[in-house]
Amino acid sequence: MIPIALGPAVIGAAVAALVASVGGIGWATARKRRVIRIETAEEAAEAAQAQLPGFAVSGAVVGADGRGALAVADDGRVAAVKRVGKRIAVREVTWRTVRATQEGILVETGDRTLGAVMLSRVDVLDIRRLAPRNIGV
Repeated sequence: MIPIALGPAVIGAAVAALVASVGGIGWATARKRRVIRIETAEEAAEAAQAQLPGFAVSGAVVGADGRGALAVADDGRVAAVKRVGKRIAVREVTWRTVRATQEGILVETGDRTLGAVMLSRVDVLDIRRLAPRNIGV
């Protein structure tokens, strides 16, 4: 085998390419792990109204971590709202699926894509304020 002599420029270019590729992989991984939040109750309300026919939102609440929200319509219907990737997914649920836990409000949607929706640091009083008076929440 014949030894190949590599010049300093070739070695430097190889090291630079290696550093750039490792840095790019790290940046992509960090970006994928970053949680995109539901920023405001208005954002959750707009998504619910856009995705559910005839759903006129009277109020909404977003969990402290921005991962889940709940929207309530004028007629008493309730919708779970969750960020799934870059989009916001909305599913209408029954009041029976909304329950309080130590971490906050948990909504069992029964939907494989959406899964359970947790509203961290939201309590029963926050939900009662949203619910129409004729609904026994």
